[in-house]
Amino acid sequence: MNPFIQIIMITALFLFPWPLTLSLFTFLTLFAISLSYWFVPGGFGWRKYNYYYLQETTKTLAGPIGWPILGTLPQMGCLAHQKLAAIATSLNAKRLMAFSLGAQPILISSHPDTAREILCSSSFSDRPIKESARLLMFERAIGFAPSNGTYWLQLRRIAATHMFSPRRISGLQGLRQRVADEMTVRVWEEMEKTGVVEVRGVLQEGSLSNILESVFGSCWSSSQKEELDNMVKEGYELISEFNWEDYFPLRFLDFYGVKRRCHKLAARVNSLVGKIVKERKGGEEDNMLVGGGNDFLSALLSLPKGEKLSDSDMVAILWEMIFRGTDTIAILLEWIMARMVLHQEIQIKVQHELDTFVGHHRHVLDSDITNLPYLKAVVKEVLRLHPPGPLLSWARLAIHDVHVDKVFIPAGTTAMVNMWAITHDSSIWEDPWAFKPERFINEDVSITGSDLRLAPFGSGRRVCPGKALGLTTVHLWLARLLHQFTWLPAQPIDLSECLKLSLEMKRSLACHVIRRNNITL
Repeated sequence: MNPFIQIIMITALFLFPWPLTLSLFTFLTLFAISLSYWFVPGGFGWRKYNYYYLQETTKTLAGPIGWPILGTLPQMGCLAHQKLAAIATSLNAKRLMAFSLGAQPILISSHPDTAREILCSSSFSDRPIKESARLLMFERAIGFAPSNGTYWLQLRRIAATHMFSPRRISGLQGLRQRVADEMTVRVWEEMEKTGVVEVRGVLQEGSLSNILESVFGSCWSSSQKEELDNMVKEGYELISEFNWEDYFPLRFLDFYGVKRRCHKLAARVNSLVGKIVKERKGGEEDNMLVGGGNDFLSALLSLPKGEKLSDSDMVAILWEMIFRGTDTIAILLEWIMARMVLHQEIQIKVQHELDTFVGHHRHVLDSDITNLPYLKAVVKEVLRLHPPGPLLSWARLAIHDVHVDKVFIPAGTTAMVNMWAITHDSSIWEDPWAFKPERFINEDVSITGSDLRLAPFGSGRRVCPGKALGLTTVHLWLARLLHQFTWLPAQPIDLSECLKLSLEMKRSLACHVIRRNNITL
């Protein structure tokens, strides 16, 4: 028993009558037992681990005790990735650390070796899904569909063969160029009208147009575009909303009306996207011609008979494509442009490379990117410093009991990888806080998931299926923007981070631009 409690009890024997002393003894004993039960390494979510599972492991887990009941929830927020990295460092628990989000036991890796064990293990092949994401139909889409069955394997095969194949990515080059044209025109118009370019708005508008035409072809109206944009924004808000039942077994309650709002949004999505699917199925041949036949919906409608999906499954998949594809590219490009404006000497190097291999009289093409190693190194360095999904998009769920780094992990544990912590670790990266694209010229580090020092798109069975399309789009649009304009700060550059669904800039980027080439906008 705690020595302090023992002293109190001995003192009480002399100062209080025996009935009161007995009551105090009973209370303090129960209090000591409760402390040993609730206040354990990792916190509330790991309260049963020491009693039931320690005999199963050869190593013990370190972790913050956290708050009673709440665990580490009060410390989560827009800088959760940084706070968790600091805690892991202070506890010497980079390889594995336990913590709690309410009643949920969480395991987090801040080291490439244990990150590989988690991400590449079939034991962590599922993803935990928030109640709001489930209600918004993501459980039937590629990102969150359970891996125990043929449905998810079918979705992955469809994605690799029909939706994100090299042939289909190449076929979308015309769309990427057209959207780049629209963005450069808008950049110059904003500069001429207001003298300032609001970069985030330009990139978000371009990303939305690009993803909608990639998904539906050209068969959508401006009103549908506006409605889908509003639905995506509402979906981001709902999934980002704190919901008690994601962390405690309180499914009978609907705090903040999240479930009610999700049901309404899902009905709107089903109505709009379902209508587009039915219209395309009703006049498939004509609509395929109008849409060019290279969009994702065309790919799903042209599947062989044995692989065809139901309308409801197609709605879920297409909705996920729109939802995940709208902001991801825009957020990454805003970070890149912020770095280009902040580091003018690096912007000049990229532009010199563009001028050397592309010249001053034509637009950059997809085929030029292989000749632009420094531009690609800039993208890698921004992905290292500002990984778009440092925590939540990395979450995995242990589908059965498993050992990680010789530590026993019970089924049902959520496992995360803090990629931000890995990419800012001085034992892994030289001078990790400095912006040095040259590090990727000197060493060719893969970012497709094979090297867990930098795996912004994940790794293993749950690696992002759209990574090649996303990188192709980012490389081309970045090259176009830097080839046609010199970018200068309109205000001091603020690199403060804010973790929502993705790692965003806390304050949007505003720039001045100067035209560089005589190419027609």
